[in-house]
Amino acid sequence: MKSAFTFGLSLLSLAGVLPTASAKSTVNGTRFSIDGVTKYFAGTNSYWISFLTNDADVDLAMGNIAKSGLKILRVWGFNDVNTRPSGVWYQQLSSSGSQINTGANGLQRLDAVVKSADKNGVKLIINFVNYWDDYGGMKAYVTAFGGSKETWYTNQRAQEQYKKYIAAVVSRYKSSNAIFAWELANEPRCKGCNTDVIFKWASETSAYVRSLDPEHMITLGDEGFGIPGASSYPYGYSEGVDFVKNLGVKDLDFGTFHMYPDSWGVQNSFGPGWIRDHAAACKKAGKPCLLEEYGTTSNHCTEEKPWQQASRALFADGMGGDAFWQWGDRLSSGQTHNDGHTIYYGSSDATCLITDHIRAINAL
Repeated sequence: MKSAFTFGLSLLSLAGVLPTASAKSTVNGTRFSIDGVTKYFAGTNSYWISFLTNDADVDLAMGNIAKSGLKILRVWGFNDVNTRPSGVWYQQLSSSGSQINTGANGLQRLDAVVKSADKNGVKLIINFVNYWDDYGGMKAYVTAFGGSKETWYTNQRAQEQYKKYIAAVVSRYKSSNAIFAWELANEPRCKGCNTDVIFKWASETSAYVRSLDPEHMITLGDEGFGIPGASSYPYGYSEGVDFVKNLGVKDLDFGTFHMYPDSWGVQNSFGPGWIRDHAAACKKAGKPCLLEEYGTTSNHCTEEKPWQQASRALFADGMGGDAFWQWGDRLSSGQTHNDGHTIYYGSSDATCLITDHIRAINAL
Protein backbone atom coordinates (compact mmCIF):
# COMPACT_ATOMS: atom_id res chain seq x y z
CA MET A 1 0.00 0.00 0.00
CA LYS A 2 2.84 2.40 0.81
CA SER A 3 4.38 2.14 -2.67
CA ALA A 4 0.99 2.51 -4.36
CA PHE A 5 0.21 5.55 -2.19
CA THR A 6 3.57 7.09 -3.00
CA PHE A 7 3.05 6.48 -6.71
CA GLY A 8 -0.38 8.09 -6.44
CA LEU A 9 1.07 11.12 -4.71
CA SER A 10 3.69 11.43 -7.44
CA LEU A 11 1.00 11.49 -10.11
CA LEU A 12 -0.97 14.11 -8.19
CA SER A 13 2.12 16.23 -7.76
CA LEU A 14 2.93 16.03 -11.46
CA ALA A 15 -0.62 17.03 -12.24
CA GLY A 16 -0.24 20.12 -10.07
CA VAL A 17 -2.85 19.00 -7.54
CA LEU A 18 -0.38 18.95 -4.67
CA PRO A 19 2.34 21.54 -4.01
CA THR A 20 5.81 20.47 -5.04
CA ALA A 21 9.09 21.23 -3.31
CA SER A 22 9.96 23.77 -6.00
CA ALA A 23 6.73 25.70 -5.43
CA LYS A 24 8.34 27.65 -2.60
CA SER A 25 9.88 31.06 -2.13
CA THR A 26 13.41 30.82 -0.78
CA VAL A 27 16.76 32.57 -0.75
CA ASN A 28 19.61 31.42 -2.95
CA GLY A 29 22.66 33.30 -1.75
CA THR A 30 21.83 36.97 -2.28
CA ARG A 31 18.99 36.22 -4.69
CA PHE A 32 15.44 34.98 -4.35
CA SER A 33 14.06 31.78 -5.84
CA ILE A 34 10.35 31.51 -6.58
CA ASP A 35 8.84 28.26 -7.85
CA GLY A 36 12.31 26.99 -8.69
CA VAL A 37 13.35 30.12 -10.64
CA THR A 38 16.24 32.23 -9.32
CA LYS A 39 16.30 35.79 -10.64
CA TYR A 40 15.61 39.42 -9.78
CA PHE A 41 11.91 39.90 -8.95
CA ALA A 42 9.63 42.93 -9.15
CA GLY A 43 6.61 43.53 -6.96
CA THR A 44 4.31 46.08 -5.40
CA ASN A 45 2.31 46.92 -2.27
CA SER A 46 -1.42 47.00 -1.58
CA TYR A 47 -2.55 47.74 1.96
CA TRP A 48 -6.21 47.97 0.93
CA ILE A 49 -6.62 44.59 -0.75
CA SER A 50 -6.77 42.84 2.64
CA PHE A 51 -9.87 44.81 3.61
CA LEU A 52 -11.97 44.46 0.46
CA THR A 53 -15.35 42.85 1.07
CA ASN A 54 -15.97 41.82 -2.53
CA ASP A 55 -14.01 38.72 -3.59
CA ALA A 56 -14.44 39.66 -7.25
CA ASP A 57 -12.54 42.88 -6.57
CA VAL A 58 -9.75 40.91 -4.90
CA ASP A 59 -9.53 38.64 -7.94
CA LEU A 60 -9.61 41.58 -10.34
CA ALA A 61 -6.72 43.37 -8.66
CA MET A 62 -4.70 40.19 -8.16
CA GLY A 63 -5.25 39.18 -11.76
CA ASN A 64 -4.08 42.56 -13.02
CA ILE A 65 -0.99 42.38 -10.81
CA ALA A 66 -0.17 38.94 -12.23
CA LYS A 67 -0.82 40.01 -15.83
CA SER A 68 1.56 42.93 -15.33
CA GLY A 69 4.38 40.50 -14.58
CA LEU A 70 4.76 41.44 -10.91
CA LYS A 71 5.51 38.43 -8.73
CA ILE A 72 5.61 39.80 -5.15
CA LEU A 73 2.74 41.57 -3.39
CA ARG A 74 3.11 43.00 0.11
CA VAL A 75 -0.16 43.28 2.02
CA TRP A 76 -1.33 44.27 5.48
CA GLY A 77 -1.91 41.21 7.63
CA PHE A 78 -3.24 43.28 10.53
CA ASN A 79 -6.27 45.41 11.32
CA ASP A 80 -6.18 46.14 15.05
CA VAL A 81 -8.97 47.95 16.89
CA ASN A 82 -9.87 48.76 20.49
CA THR A 83 -13.58 49.20 19.75
CA ARG A 84 -15.29 46.99 17.18
CA PRO A 85 -16.29 48.86 14.04
CA SER A 86 -19.11 47.92 11.69
CA GLY A 87 -16.64 47.04 8.95
CA VAL A 88 -13.58 44.82 8.68
CA TRP A 89 -11.38 44.21 11.72
CA TYR A 90 -8.91 41.44 12.52
CA GLN A 91 -8.14 41.84 16.20
CA GLN A 92 -9.77 43.69 19.10
CA LEU A 93 -7.25 44.60 21.78
CA SER A 94 -8.36 45.04 25.39
CA SER A 95 -6.72 44.73 28.80
CA SER A 96 -9.73 42.68 29.92
CA GLY A 97 -9.38 40.19 27.06
CA SER A 98 -8.53 40.48 23.37
CA GLN A 99 -10.25 38.72 20.49
CA ILE A 100 -9.00 37.61 17.10
CA ASN A 101 -11.76 37.83 14.49
CA THR A 102 -11.87 34.77 12.24
CA GLY A 103 -15.29 35.68 10.86
CA ALA A 104 -16.50 36.98 7.51
CA ASN A 105 -15.42 40.55 8.38
CA GLY A 106 -12.16 39.32 9.90
CA LEU A 107 -9.42 36.99 8.74
CA GLN A 108 -11.70 35.52 6.11
CA ARG A 109 -10.94 38.69 4.16
CA LEU A 110 -7.26 37.77 4.26
CA ASP A 111 -8.25 34.23 3.27
CA ALA A 112 -9.63 35.65 0.03
CA VAL A 113 -6.35 37.43 -0.68
CA VAL A 114 -4.24 34.31 -0.06
CA LYS A 115 -6.58 32.17 -2.19
CA SER A 116 -6.50 34.67 -5.06
CA ALA A 117 -2.72 35.04 -4.87
CA ASP A 118 -2.33 31.27 -5.05
CA LYS A 119 -4.66 31.11 -8.06
CA ASN A 120 -2.74 33.86 -9.87
CA GLY A 121 0.80 32.77 -8.99
CA VAL A 122 1.50 35.89 -6.91
CA LYS A 123 3.59 35.57 -3.73
CA LEU A 124 2.63 37.50 -0.61
CA ILE A 125 4.57 39.28 2.09
CA ILE A 126 2.23 39.40 5.08
CA ASN A 127 3.13 41.58 8.04
CA PHE A 128 1.78 41.38 11.56
CA VAL A 129 1.61 44.93 12.98
CA ASN A 130 2.04 48.56 11.98
CA TYR A 131 4.37 51.05 13.61
CA TRP A 132 2.05 53.77 12.34
CA ASP A 133 -1.47 54.32 13.68
CA ASP A 134 -3.24 53.31 10.46
CA TYR A 135 -5.32 50.18 11.02
CA GLY A 136 -4.56 50.27 14.72
CA GLY A 137 -0.92 49.40 14.82
CA MET A 138 1.24 49.58 17.93
CA LYS A 139 -0.90 52.42 19.23
CA ALA A 140 -3.87 50.03 19.60
CA TYR A 141 -1.69 47.78 21.77
CA VAL A 142 -0.55 50.80 23.80
CA THR A 143 -4.17 51.85 24.33
CA ALA A 144 -4.99 48.38 25.64
CA PHE A 145 -1.86 47.53 27.61
CA GLY A 146 -0.24 50.87 28.43
CA GLY A 147 3.21 52.25 27.81
CA SER A 148 4.30 53.85 24.54
CA LYS A 149 5.43 52.81 21.10
CA GLU A 150 8.99 52.86 22.44
CA THR A 151 8.12 50.43 25.24
CA TRP A 152 5.88 48.27 23.05
CA TYR A 153 8.84 46.05 22.12
CA THR A 154 9.41 45.10 25.77
CA ASN A 155 5.83 45.33 27.08
CA GLN A 156 5.13 41.76 28.20
CA ARG A 157 1.34 41.87 27.84
CA ALA A 158 1.52 43.54 24.43
CA GLN A 159 4.08 41.02 23.20
CA GLU A 160 2.06 38.06 24.49
CA GLN A 161 -0.99 39.18 22.53
CA TYR A 162 1.12 40.06 19.49
CA LYS A 163 2.49 36.50 19.48
CA LYS A 164 -1.01 35.07 19.83
CA TYR A 165 -2.00 37.03 16.74
CA ILE A 166 1.10 35.87 14.86
CA ALA A 167 0.23 32.26 15.72
CA ALA A 168 -3.33 32.73 14.45
CA VAL A 169 -2.17 34.11 11.09
CA VAL A 170 0.79 31.79 10.52
CA SER A 171 -1.15 28.65 11.41
CA ARG A 172 -3.83 29.71 8.92
CA TYR A 173 -1.51 29.95 5.92
CA LYS A 174 1.72 28.10 6.70
CA SER A 175 0.84 25.36 4.19
CA SER A 176 0.19 27.84 1.39
CA ASN A 177 2.63 28.27 -1.48
CA ALA A 178 1.26 31.81 -1.89
CA ILE A 179 3.35 33.02 1.06
CA PHE A 180 6.61 34.70 0.08
CA ALA A 181 7.55 35.78 3.59
CA TRP A 182 6.25 36.67 7.04
CA GLU A 183 7.09 40.21 8.11
CA LEU A 184 7.41 41.22 11.76
CA ALA A 185 6.16 44.80 11.35
CA ASN A 186 5.64 47.64 8.94
CA GLU A 187 8.45 50.16 9.42
CA PRO A 188 9.33 49.43 13.06
CA ARG A 189 10.99 52.34 14.83
CA CYS A 190 11.98 53.04 18.42
CA LYS A 191 12.79 56.73 18.53
CA GLY A 192 15.71 57.56 20.79
CA CYS A 193 16.16 53.91 21.83
CA ASN A 194 19.33 51.89 21.88
CA THR A 195 19.36 49.80 18.70
CA ASP A 196 19.53 46.68 20.86
CA VAL A 197 15.80 47.10 21.63
CA ILE A 198 14.63 46.33 18.08
CA PHE A 199 17.50 43.88 17.53
CA LYS A 200 16.54 41.76 20.55
CA TRP A 201 12.82 41.97 19.74
CA ALA A 202 13.47 40.96 16.13
CA SER A 203 15.69 38.07 17.25
CA GLU A 204 13.10 36.71 19.68
CA THR A 205 10.09 37.24 17.43
CA SER A 206 11.66 35.81 14.28
CA ALA A 207 12.73 32.72 16.25
CA TYR A 208 9.13 32.36 17.42
CA VAL A 209 7.79 32.62 13.86
CA ARG A 210 10.38 30.06 12.75
CA SER A 211 9.14 27.66 15.43
CA LEU A 212 5.63 27.97 13.98
CA ASP A 213 6.65 27.72 10.33
CA PRO A 214 10.14 26.51 9.40
CA GLU A 215 9.32 26.50 5.68
CA HIS A 216 8.66 30.14 4.78
CA MET A 217 10.99 33.12 4.83
CA ILE A 218 10.91 35.77 7.54
CA THR A 219 11.91 39.43 7.34
CA LEU A 220 11.81 42.53 9.52
CA GLY A 221 10.00 45.15 7.41
CA ASP A 222 12.16 48.10 8.43
CA GLU A 223 13.03 51.17 6.40
CA GLY A 224 16.75 50.45 6.36
CA PHE A 225 17.80 53.23 8.71
CA GLY A 226 21.15 53.06 10.47
CA ILE A 227 23.79 52.22 7.88
CA PRO A 228 27.28 53.58 7.11
CA GLY A 229 27.71 55.62 3.95
CA ALA A 230 26.47 59.17 4.52
CA SER A 231 25.47 61.63 7.24
CA SER A 232 21.88 62.43 6.25
CA TYR A 233 18.93 61.51 8.48
CA PRO A 234 18.10 58.08 6.95
CA TYR A 235 21.68 56.88 7.52
CA GLY A 236 21.54 57.72 11.22
CA TYR A 237 20.42 55.72 14.23
CA SER A 238 17.96 58.17 15.80
CA GLU A 239 15.00 55.87 15.05
CA GLY A 240 16.59 53.01 16.98
CA VAL A 241 17.30 50.92 13.88
CA ASP A 242 20.67 49.45 12.89
CA PHE A 243 20.24 47.88 9.46
CA VAL A 244 23.59 46.11 9.42
CA LYS A 245 23.18 44.68 12.92
CA ASN A 246 19.64 43.49 12.14
CA LEU A 247 20.90 41.65 9.07
CA GLY A 248 22.77 39.46 11.54
CA VAL A 249 19.57 38.14 13.13
CA LYS A 250 19.75 34.41 12.39
CA ASP A 251 16.08 33.87 11.58
CA LEU A 252 15.70 36.87 9.27
CA ASP A 253 16.21 35.56 5.74
CA PHE A 254 16.59 38.85 3.88
CA GLY A 255 16.91 42.57 4.46
CA THR A 256 14.28 45.17 3.67
CA PHE A 257 14.62 48.88 3.11
CA HIS A 258 12.31 51.66 1.95
CA MET A 259 12.90 54.92 0.12
CA TYR A 260 10.95 58.18 0.34
CA PRO A 261 13.40 61.01 -0.26
CA ASP A 262 10.75 63.76 -0.17
CA SER A 263 9.57 62.57 3.27
CA TRP A 264 13.11 62.26 4.61
CA GLY A 265 14.39 65.70 3.64
CA VAL A 266 16.79 64.53 0.93
CA GLN A 267 16.88 64.92 -2.83
CA ASN A 268 15.59 62.23 -5.19
CA SER A 269 19.17 61.86 -6.44
CA PHE A 270 19.87 60.29 -3.05
CA GLY A 271 18.21 57.08 -4.27
CA PRO A 272 20.96 55.21 -6.17
CA GLY A 273 23.48 55.68 -3.36
CA TRP A 274 20.96 54.49 -0.76
CA ILE A 275 20.37 51.38 -2.87
CA ARG A 276 24.09 50.72 -3.37
CA ASP A 277 24.88 51.01 0.33
CA HIS A 278 22.15 48.54 1.30
CA ALA A 279 23.10 46.13 -1.45
CA ALA A 280 26.69 46.17 -0.22
CA ALA A 281 25.56 45.42 3.35
CA CYS A 282 23.35 42.57 2.16
CA LYS A 283 26.10 41.12 0.00
CA LYS A 284 28.48 41.17 2.96
CA ALA A 285 25.84 39.45 5.13
CA GLY A 286 25.13 36.87 2.43
CA LYS A 287 21.43 37.71 2.31
CA PRO A 288 19.27 39.34 -0.41
CA CYS A 289 18.01 42.90 -0.10
CA LEU A 290 14.48 43.84 -1.08
CA LEU A 291 13.68 47.48 -1.78
CA GLU A 292 10.15 46.82 -0.59
CA GLU A 293 8.69 50.34 -0.65
CA TYR A 294 9.63 53.37 -2.72
CA GLY A 295 7.89 56.24 -4.40
CA THR A 296 7.46 59.92 -5.12
CA THR A 297 4.35 62.07 -5.27
CA SER A 298 5.11 63.54 -8.71
CA ASN A 299 7.05 62.78 -11.91
CA HIS A 300 6.91 59.08 -11.13
CA CYS A 301 8.56 57.80 -14.29
CA THR A 302 11.30 60.42 -14.39
CA GLU A 303 12.25 60.09 -10.71
CA GLU A 304 11.65 56.41 -9.98
CA LYS A 305 12.99 54.81 -13.16
CA PRO A 306 16.63 55.57 -12.22
CA TRP A 307 16.04 53.89 -8.84
CA GLN A 308 14.82 50.75 -10.57
CA GLN A 309 17.82 50.85 -12.89
CA ALA A 310 20.19 51.19 -9.93
CA SER A 311 18.57 48.26 -8.15
CA ARG A 312 18.55 45.99 -11.20
CA ALA A 313 22.22 46.77 -11.84
CA LEU A 314 23.05 45.22 -8.47
CA PHE A 315 21.12 41.98 -8.97
CA ALA A 316 24.38 40.03 -8.69
CA ASP A 317 25.65 42.14 -5.79
CA GLY A 318 23.03 42.05 -3.07
CA MET A 319 19.75 43.24 -4.61
CA GLY A 320 17.11 40.53 -4.90
CA GLY A 321 14.17 42.66 -6.02
CA ASP A 322 11.98 45.71 -5.51
CA ALA A 323 8.34 46.53 -4.80
CA PHE A 324 6.97 50.00 -5.52
CA TRP A 325 4.42 51.77 -3.33
CA GLN A 326 1.64 51.38 -4.27
CA TRP A 327 -0.62 49.47 -6.69
CA GLY A 328 -3.67 51.30 -7.99
CA ASP A 329 -6.70 49.82 -9.75
CA ARG A 330 -10.35 50.43 -10.60
CA LEU A 331 -12.74 48.17 -8.67
CA SER A 332 -16.51 47.82 -8.50
CA SER A 333 -16.47 50.63 -5.92
CA GLY A 334 -14.35 52.90 -8.11
CA GLN A 335 -10.72 53.93 -8.13
CA THR A 336 -8.55 52.73 -5.26
CA HIS A 337 -6.89 55.16 -2.87
CA ASN A 338 -4.51 57.67 -4.42
CA ASP A 339 -1.95 58.83 -1.84
CA GLY A 340 0.13 60.56 -4.48
CA HIS A 341 2.50 57.60 -4.81
CA THR A 342 -0.05 55.32 -6.49
CA ILE A 343 0.73 53.77 -9.86
CA TYR A 344 -2.53 52.86 -11.59
CA TYR A 345 -2.90 49.79 -13.74
CA GLY A 346 -2.98 50.71 -17.42
CA SER A 347 -1.52 54.21 -16.95
CA SER A 348 1.56 55.62 -18.68
CA ASP A 349 3.37 55.48 -15.34
CA ALA A 350 2.56 51.76 -15.18
CA THR A 351 4.04 51.28 -18.63
CA CYS A 352 7.23 53.01 -17.51
CA LEU A 353 7.62 51.52 -14.05
CA ILE A 354 6.08 48.08 -14.55
CA THR A 355 6.05 47.00 -18.21
CA ASP A 356 9.44 48.49 -19.06
CA HIS A 357 10.89 47.37 -15.73
CA ILE A 358 9.77 43.76 -16.26
CA ARG A 359 11.18 43.82 -19.79
CA ALA A 360 14.55 45.02 -18.48
CA ILE A 361 14.52 42.35 -15.74
CA ASN A 362 13.88 39.63 -18.31
CA ALA A 363 16.85 40.88 -20.31
CA LEU A 364 19.25 40.50 -17.37
